[in-house]
Amino acid sequence: MTVGYLGPEGSYSQVAAQTFDKDAVLKDYATFPELFSALSSGECDYIAVPIENSLNGGVLQNIDLLQSHENVIAVEECVVNIDHRLATLKGAKKSQIKRVYSHRQALAQCGDYLSRNFPHAELIATTSTAASLKLIKDKTEAGIVGAHARCEGFELSEENIADEKTNLTHFLLVKRGGVEDIANSRKIFFSATCNHKPGELLDMLALIRELNMTKIESRPIKNRPGEYRFFIEIEADISREDTRKILDKVAKTARSFKLLGCY
Repeated sequence: MTVGYLGPEGSYSQVAAQTFDKDAVLKDYATFPELFSALSSGECDYIAVPIENSLNGGVLQNIDLLQSHENVIAVEECVVNIDHRLATLKGAKKSQIKRVYSHRQALAQCGDYLSRNFPHAELIATTSTAASLKLIKDKTEAGIVGAHARCEGFELSEENIADEKTNLTHFLLVKRGGVEDIANSRKIFFSATCNHKPGELLDMLALIRELNMTKIESRPIKNRPGEYRFFIEIEADISREDTRKILDKVAKTARSFKLLGCY
């Protein structure tokens, strides 16, 4: 089993991939579009992608990629605790730091700490937290990485430097194929659009009123200004006949419908 993740080694996505299967062969990719392309082409059997953060909300790029790619479906979920640490070369002092590298979300989540400790430092966004380590060349540079990151020659801060200490990211394990070989599920994730008329969304949601809806968010539909696609997660078992009947009704009522995950 090969699992792709957003690299480089040491990223939170790698932690998620190992959580899904500690014995899997892992392959890192530079961007999320590359991850989905690798899955579609067969380079990977699965990919681990973040779909929502407890502080920043949905990872919109991955929601859009899951929607746009055909013949892929999420089959498992996991939650990774985000613990940000300041990484510096050994012997570096805070007063020396002029540049701080990390993923833009990590920079934002540590904003108060950075403004207090490095008010004049340049903040530079990277593709992932782990990628920041490769950019640190001298003692005037620092990065924000996960507490799990270990790299020879670097020191990590003793404490989590994030402004909010409770920070969780929800990951999905995505594979090629459809729902046919999924035995059962605890949650179902789907997208739907409805006619741009009063009451249409309410009518569609009424069909799932007997199920617990755990998430709903909207994304603009490209080339259709003012219209939106809704992404909905419910607690339901895909193996149950009554669940399938409800989903069939939603699909028939909606203008478009796509099953994105059963996990």
